Amino acid sequence: MARAGGITNAVNVGIAVQADWENREFISHISLNVRRLFEFLIQFEATTKSKLASLNEKLDLLERRLELLEVQVSTASANPFLFT
Repeated sequence: MARAGGITNAVNVGIAVQADWENREFISHISLNVRRLFEFLIQFEATTKSKLASLNEKLDLLERRLELLEVQVSTASANPFLFT
C-alpha cells in the first residue's frame, strides 16, 4: 500500500513539474512579445519624431514664403504705380 502512495506522489510531482514548465514557457513568450512591442514603440517614436521634425521645417519654410508674398502683395496694392 505504501508503494501505491509513492507512485501517486511521483505522478503528482511530475504533473506539477510539467505545469510549472508550461507556465514558465508561457511567461517567456509573453516577456518576449512585450520586449518586441517595446522595441517597436521606441523605433516608431524615433521615426515619428524625425518625420515630424522634417515636416515642421517644411512648414516653417512655407510660412516664411507666405509672409513674404503677403508683404509683396500688400506693397503692390498700396503702391500700384511702382509696377507700371
